[in-house]
Amino acid sequence: MHAVSVREVLVDQFDLVWALTELHLAALIEDDFPWPPSDLVWTVRQDADGAWRPDWADVEPDPIPVPTIAWLTWQMQWYWSTSLALVEQRDPPERQDVTWPGTGMAAIAVLRDLSTRWRSALVALDDEDLARPSAFPWAADSGRTMAHMVSWLNVELAKNAAEIGQIRTIRAATG
Repeated sequence: MHAVSVREVLVDQFDLVWALTELHLAALIEDDFPWPPSDLVWTVRQDADGAWRPDWADVEPDPIPVPTIAWLTWQMQWYWSTSLALVEQRDPPERQDVTWPGTGMAAIAVLRDLSTRWRSALVALDDEDLARPSAFPWAADSGRTMAHMVSWLNVELAKNAAEIGQIRTIRAATG
């Protein structure tokens, strides 16, 4: 039996989380994405130029708005695009430059593409890569590494998938 590397654990963690995410994504229909689960929501809205932009506040409001599935898939796209760029040592996109693709099925396609690219990037990482400093999503002086960021993104993906599943379930139960 060989010693398991941090990379192997992170890839296994991702594979499990992505399989659970796919269960929810495969069950979604287009009307699920904009459905407002409460009166106070964060969603995506089309601007004058036709781009779909998320509701956003630099300081989280109290109470926190309940996100729509459209907003959650945008958030996944933003965090994942940023993390992937950092793993690949590219400049990450600015939050305001990441727009929602306009339909739920297009959002799922973007997420599936990101999952393929993310897994390939993870498999290519070595111990030196995982030990590199990474400030995202923390403060620059956090002392965290790429391994921390990868683990965080896997957990964030699981959280968002659970939220999507819960919202879809509530929508189905309430008609």
